[in-house]
Amino acid sequence: MTHVDNHGFSRQSSRHNKCLPPLPRQPEGEAMLGIVKMAKQATTLFLEEWLRSISGYSSNVNSTNSSSSSARAIIQAWAELRDSLQHKSFHSHHLQSLKTLLNSQTSLHVAEPQAKIVLSILSSPYLSLPNESYPLFLKLLYIWVRKSFKPSLVLIDSAVDVLSHLFNAEFDSKKSPLLFAVGVLLLGAFAFVPSLSEGSKIVCLDLLCRLLEEEYQLIGSSGELIPDVIAGIGYAISSSVNVHYVRILDSLLGIWGKEGGPCGSIIHGLMILHLIEWVVSSLINFRSFEKINVFARETLETSKANYVPFAIVMAAAGVLRVLNRSKMSGLGLETVSKLRVSAEDRVESLARDIISRSGFTNADNDITNSLLLQCVSLALARSGPVSSRAPLLMCLASALLTEIFPLRNLYTKVLDFPQSNSARLGHDEVKKHLDSVVFKEAGAITGVFCNQYVSVDVESKGVVENLIWDYCQDIYLGHRQAALLLRGKEDELLGDMEKIAESAFLMVVLFALAVTKHKLNSQFTQEIQWDISVRILVSFSCLEYFRRIRLPEYMDTIRGVVVSVQENESACVSFVESMPSYMDLTNGTEFSLSQKMEYVWSNDDVQTARILFYLRVIPTCIERVPCLLLRKVVAPTMFLYMGHPNGKVARASHSMFAAFISSGKDPDQDESVSLKEQLVFYYMQRSLSGYPAITPFEGMASGVAALVRNLPAGSPAIFYCIHSLVEKGSMLCSGVFAPEADMLRNRQGDSEACKKILELLLRLISLVDIQVLPNLMKLLAQLIVQLPIDGQNMVLNELYSQVAESDDVTRKPTLVSWLQSLSYLCAQATSGSATSKGVGKEVNMTSARSTDSLSLTRLNARL
Repeated sequence: MTHVDNHGFSRQSSRHNKCLPPLPRQPEGEAMLGIVKMAKQATTLFLEEWLRSISGYSSNVNSTNSSSSSARAIIQAWAELRDSLQHKSFHSHHLQSLKTLLNSQTSLHVAEPQAKIVLSILSSPYLSLPNESYPLFLKLLYIWVRKSFKPSLVLIDSAVDVLSHLFNAEFDSKKSPLLFAVGVLLLGAFAFVPSLSEGSKIVCLDLLCRLLEEEYQLIGSSGELIPDVIAGIGYAISSSVNVHYVRILDSLLGIWGKEGGPCGSIIHGLMILHLIEWVVSSLINFRSFEKINVFARETLETSKANYVPFAIVMAAAGVLRVLNRSKMSGLGLETVSKLRVSAEDRVESLARDIISRSGFTNADNDITNSLLLQCVSLALARSGPVSSRAPLLMCLASALLTEIFPLRNLYTKVLDFPQSNSARLGHDEVKKHLDSVVFKEAGAITGVFCNQYVSVDVESKGVVENLIWDYCQDIYLGHRQAALLLRGKEDELLGDMEKIAESAFLMVVLFALAVTKHKLNSQFTQEIQWDISVRILVSFSCLEYFRRIRLPEYMDTIRGVVVSVQENESACVSFVESMPSYMDLTNGTEFSLSQKMEYVWSNDDVQTARILFYLRVIPTCIERVPCLLLRKVVAPTMFLYMGHPNGKVARASHSMFAAFISSGKDPDQDESVSLKEQLVFYYMQRSLSGYPAITPFEGMASGVAALVRNLPAGSPAIFYCIHSLVEKGSMLCSGVFAPEADMLRNRQGDSEACKKILELLLRLISLVDIQVLPNLMKLLAQLIVQLPIDGQNMVLNELYSQVAESDDVTRKPTLVSWLQSLSYLCAQATSGSATSKGVGKEVNMTSARSTDSLSLTRLNARL
């Protein structure tokens, strides 16, 4: 899949490829497969920190990014803890010493003598420790056991005894969410030590299971501690003993559904995914096939009522992520292959349940279904290649349209309560969504979606296609109304909503490209290809406003579908008929009418972008559009947007007119020719009335050139065109060369406009047919002789050059004679004008002007 990095289209984060933390260590003497040496970065030693990082979790609790303490402060802190033990007293400054040490978790190394100090303090009957200190002491022991390559087994056994006493006899009086979380983390880490005795591991696992089963409510409202708990479970599952293995899995996948327990979230789901990745990777590396089979049976092949669906989905995805990166052979290949099938079957089953329960739109906004849809989409994005299955495609489509690009829901919230504070609340929601993991990975999810589409059954393809095309229509209608309501009031909210819509546009483009590659070929009937092509063009028109960058995928899709539409008249008609009518364009939306908003069609940017798309595409197939449809649908819109203040839009309208005039070379098409001639009259009126303020000269020039080239010789429409241009040129020139008192307006603008009109008229000399040429020469000469000397000289020089370079043997003799006469008349007109101006001051100016007028009339008569 193509990732559009410069546009921010949620590409898969590089975090996903971070190396795994160290895998479980083998007992001494066995192969040390997958072990990461201590030279690795310290943060990879702590499973909970890796889970926080790779899942996009941010928290100040236990963060390794907190400011580190200096070496001197660390030494002083250990000294004060040692003094506390010696003096059998523990005060507030000792608690501060603990915090100083933990501020440097990443760089701190706890040696065995220091671990002994911690254990001695915890087990001392003479010290009265504050409850706040226990989690900090346990965290120091955790740092010790994770950073020690070969910790003392005697010391660990002592630590297990201390923990057993703490959690069995004293926990009720000291319990807290933090102590619970750090306790689970430390017990799991101890059980994970390869060389620890089986008895001590069983004690740790038993304590851990009892904490998870009996005290889970402690973290029900402490989400920042979840990574520690999940990491502790991960260590425990990876222990070399099989005792309580199923009980621990039950806690991992079932704690989210218990009353008072933690609420599941997408971040927690990602932690489960990568935890299972870490666990299963170690099982595969160590060829622990028995444990793999138990894991598959308990989590993937058996439906347990206490297991929460989102956790199962993410666990299955973690398995698939490992399998897609592992290479197995020999005895393990069968086990791994079976594991893959079980994981894919489980995800498919859950996806089918989601669709059957909530449909494709999750219309009731059920929070559980919302979480499941997000988890399934992220699971498939992060797990790697997965077999194509219809329920997965349906689920991804639903997730993209309702969770990843939830524009329909956002528009509803904004438009339903336009006068309330919903805009502010909506902005907070939009900001949060832009920062969410699921939106940032929209690109990866779209890639999986397109891959799934290619291989599923035809019926499922059709369902998903209709969902996407209908979504495009909804986004056009919703954003058009939202833009009219919010622009100028909530521009930041509108801008953030457009960021989501821009990514949605990219998703639609990539999906449409996949559809064209799959369906625009000989395997499908022409009717199906035409229908798909029209649906894609209409969908692209709806989202044209959000096309902010040039995409190769977009251009490839457009080229493919336009070629298909050009081949069939009914397809062309269907596309043209999908364009909004003139009444719809000018009357505004139902929402604007209900809100009594003033509607100006030229200010509706979303609608303008859509019409611009039609103005660019229709010319490619205009020869197949019936005249009646052109007259009723295309022409009104074309002429309307010729008056649009945006030059790009106006030029596109003129290009549409030129394409229509140039189409249909068959002289027997009387109806087409008649329509063209009729439209020319209004075209010239519409163009010249807006020139030069609105009408772009290049657009008008292309239209004029097209009509003089393609209309029948001697057509009255051509005569009218020339007469209108000369009249407009005369008006502009008279304004430019008017007396100084009348020149308070924009002389420079009118001068340039007049010059361009003259250039166009000169260009027409070589374009018009012989029947029209005399009339053009007569009107042009009348215009030229009115110009001042400099203007006449400029035009005459241009005419001399043009006639001299002409190789048209038919009209050149006529032009040479006309040019000689015109030069003579200009000279006479200049002389007469100079004589008039030389009359003495006693002569009345009115009389002088009358003389000039009479002289000019005589010159025109001679012409």
